[in-house]
Amino acid sequence: MAGSQKQATSVSSYADPILTARLEAIKQLAGGLSDRVAVLDRDFNVIYANESAWSEDASRWSDHSAKCYEAFAHRNDPCGTCPATKLYESPEVQSVACSIGGDGTACGMHQAFPLVSSSGEVESVLVLFKVPTKPAMQTSGERVDVKYESKLGELIGSSAPMREVLDMIRLVADSSATVLIQGESGTGKELVAKTIHRTSYRRDKPFVVVDCGSLPETLLESELFGHVKGSFTGAHATKRGLFEEADGGTIFLDEIADTTPIFQAKLLRVLQEGEIKPVGGTQPIKIDARVISATNKDLVELVKTKAFRQDLYYRLAVLPLSLPPLRDRQEDILLLVQHFVAASCKRHRQPLRTISPEVVQTMTETSWPGNVRELQHYIERAVVTTTGPALSCADLVTAGPKSAEHDLRSVSRGAVTQAERMRIVQALQQTGGNRAKASKLLKVSRASLYNKIRDYCIE
Repeated sequence: MAGSQKQATSVSSYADPILTARLEAIKQLAGGLSDRVAVLDRDFNVIYANESAWSEDASRWSDHSAKCYEAFAHRNDPCGTCPATKLYESPEVQSVACSIGGDGTACGMHQAFPLVSSSGEVESVLVLFKVPTKPAMQTSGERVDVKYESKLGELIGSSAPMREVLDMIRLVADSSATVLIQGESGTGKELVAKTIHRTSYRRDKPFVVVDCGSLPETLLESELFGHVKGSFTGAHATKRGLFEEADGGTIFLDEIADTTPIFQAKLLRVLQEGEIKPVGGTQPIKIDARVISATNKDLVELVKTKAFRQDLYYRLAVLPLSLPPLRDRQEDILLLVQHFVAASCKRHRQPLRTISPEVVQTMTETSWPGNVRELQHYIERAVVTTTGPALSCADLVTAGPKSAEHDLRSVSRGAVTQAERMRIVQALQQTGGNRAKASKLLKVSRASLYNKIRDYCIE
């Protein structure tokens, strides 16, 4: 019966436990989606496709053993060039996105992500399809563009790399599978973890953050797993661990790469067994907490050098997610600047400031080695230390160096300039804007003060 064909099946079962876990996670979260989702192997066989993907002419594939080009592109022969093949040819590629304009792909593929086995090989790919456009959306021969949602929770971005991230978050949110977030410092890894939690069915349960890099091994084990009274010197009472505190919710393990091999072995057991054993305790405790981990280091390289356990890596990276640095998503800078200016003005009880085109240009041309966090801090400092209804380029003269190189001399010069400007503003406020009195208060000549007011564009 056609109705029975909607339950997707596998062409072949995975022998690899990591791939099996990833496929089960995809089935859990894609089963109820209206978006089309499929998993393909190297030979373009459909390993899995959700109900929405099979809904079109499902009766043709009684056993769901079709090739992707047969089922989704309605072709008898393979497509000329499939962008997904790049994932097999270059394992370092995190995802591929098909062109929105032009003909695109015959099957309607939008994005493809690699599914890596425990041996580190890309064995299959996860495919997300474009939402088909309807002819009714066009009137009078004009094309109607559908605007992409540029915000998910507190995450902001409409660039192609951020669209991939937001799509992946929507896809993995309701799964219970572990997520590994990788990205440079300041890219917003904790915010992504929090967004996954708040978008999931666990949103009403605790979200617990653990900074693995800030605690020594002995304390980290006690903090995560808890301890019983008298288990070690100073254990004056039994304490619940953070895994217990996060029961039913999400536990976020930040800087997971900074943990020791001994702790990694204990964490691996927790992930395998779904239970913890408090320090000094004998009875295991069952826990139900989704684990999301993050690192700014390349865990694959650490695995190769034996600095991180390979089996733990694959347990943590059932659903890997890579965050782009700000330099790779410059078209998002305007959205971020607008958001940070509004948030800073509200936080510091100031009227909303406008942003000049020169500011946008300056921000876009800046490399921002500290990524979104650095941009946020510079904007907040500009809001706090400047006056007037608009932020101009002069207000941000020390913000955003043009290159990633920060020598001590340039950093010191920038700090002195910013401090000098702040002191002039304070002196003018204390003297009610009287420049003569302000020059005496600052112990500089009037001419020198006038020049600095002009240089710093102080109103």
